[in-house]
Amino acid sequence: MAAVKLTDEQMNAIARALADPRRMDLLRRIANAGDTLACESLRCGCAVTAATLSHHMKELESAGLVDSKREGKFVKYALRRRVLEAYAAALRQI
Repeated sequence: MAAVKLTDEQMNAIARALADPRRMDLLRRIANAGDTLACESLRCGCAVTAATLSHHMKELESAGLVDSKREGKFVKYALRRRVLEAYAAALRQI
């Protein structure tokens, strides 16, 4: 597979998304879940409303860090590991 090349805009979006401790925690939980993690499972570990969780997940998805997949009335999230690895590699180049 070809390496992911991030634009400056994408780098900034990822930095903004990861600057929030709650989003960082959500990303860790998705990464540790393996393949996918249901939104409801994410909500169980957070003391936030569904709307707040939705906002955080939209930020992570907009930054390109997670993919979402709707299954009926449920949403499952998966880490886009190659994007996260590209971000870390770009930071190492600074």
